[in-house]
Amino acid sequence: MGTRKCNQITSTGEPGPGDGGKTGSWRVLRPVIDPNVCIPARKNINACFICWLYCPDCTITRTIPPVIDYEYCKGCGICAEECPTKAITMVEESKFSSKG
Repeated sequence: MGTRKCNQITSTGEPGPGDGGKTGSWRVLRPVIDPNVCIPARKNINACFICWLYCPDCTITRTIPPVIDYEYCKGCGICAEECPTKAITMVEESKFSSKG
């Protein structure tokens, strides 16, 4: 039995916000980060960022404090569910509406 040469193709790009388009307009719940509870914001260190890791739309920055890009955030709530300190709460989008 002989050997075959396999060419492996890998991607060097990274996903970013907007891969699915601006989807924030149909969000019902908005994730809000409490900087007094968030580990990176509270301790001013590059630690945790579990919200960034689990966000399926890459809308959370890995900065201190983390920032959410609401133009692309769908409001799925995964970040709030995965946050170990419960620093992220899901708030009704209607509370942020300028119409009321």
